[in-house]
Amino acid sequence: MRPLFPLLIALVAMLFMASLLIGPAGIGALTGLKALILGGEGPLPIVMREIRLPRAILGVAVGAGLGLTGAALQGYLRNPLAEPGLIGVSGMAALGAVIAIQTGLALTAALMLPFAALTGAAVGVGLLMLLAGPRGGSVTLILAGVAISALAGAGTALVLNLSPNPYAANEIVFWLMGSLADRSMVHVMLALPLMVVGAVLIARSARALDALTLGEAAAAALGVSPGRLRIWLVTGVALIVGPATAVAGAVGFVGLVVPHVLRPLVGARPSVLLPASALGGAVLLLAADIAVRLILPERDLKLGVLTAIVGAPLFLHLIWKTRSGGRV
Repeated sequence: MRPLFPLLIALVAMLFMASLLIGPAGIGALTGLKALILGGEGPLPIVMREIRLPRAILGVAVGAGLGLTGAALQGYLRNPLAEPGLIGVSGMAALGAVIAIQTGLALTAALMLPFAALTGAAVGVGLLMLLAGPRGGSVTLILAGVAISALAGAGTALVLNLSPNPYAANEIVFWLMGSLADRSMVHVMLALPLMVVGAVLIARSARALDALTLGEAAAAALGVSPGRLRIWLVTGVALIVGPATAVAGAVGFVGLVVPHVLRPLVGARPSVLLPASALGGAVLLLAADIAVRLILPERDLKLGVLTAIVGAPLFLHLIWKTRSGGRV
């Protein structure tokens, strides 16, 4: 476990630099770094500072957030199949964005689309707290999340079905596939502060999640309040997943697969798995975002499509190992 964290940090740093230097503009490494640091006149500083830098920052933030929330939910629910979309916040955020696109609100202002997605996420959190209740257990939370996800999915399908504008429907479909392209520092400033607050809330729950591995009765004996832990955790997850979906669309499998891959390397302690999964999620999403620029660049391969293509077979392999008696 000792070399794992330095390795993950080094991978994040390398992929962050690669994200800054790889793109269709064909800018040389030294030229690009000079334009990024020193600025100047011409299109190069604009490309580096306004296009590539926000994309790289969001790649780290969204990937780390999805990995962190996946590990946190798996630890809290003690269910290896838990993932950030389980509680329905990402589905409601997507529904808010879809409604904004369909009604034309997304065209009225540059930030209207992410604001609509954040509004949908907030509604999802409210419904989750209302349905789960102040004393509901983990099973109630899962059922409430599934119900909200189903509601959001039905609403999204209804909007697509009733859309009279084929261009709006096409834009909705492409947005739901997920992407970090054409994002700006405004998107970074909108999402990053909320995601940092959510990460702090989850980090504060790390010791309580460690105690929960001993069972709810043992955790309560150690002073852990299940109700308080659930509020902190759900709020933290919502503050990460909502903004991540608002700026990047629907990107799946990161929060599901990354904790599975890293768990055998760090042991069963959630407090160790949380930062490892955050770094691993950043590595995966940065690598996937670089890959979409290199694989069929003229066809605009979407980020969420690539993470699903990579993540689904890997997850099936993990399930097969578990079924055959192997350790995951």
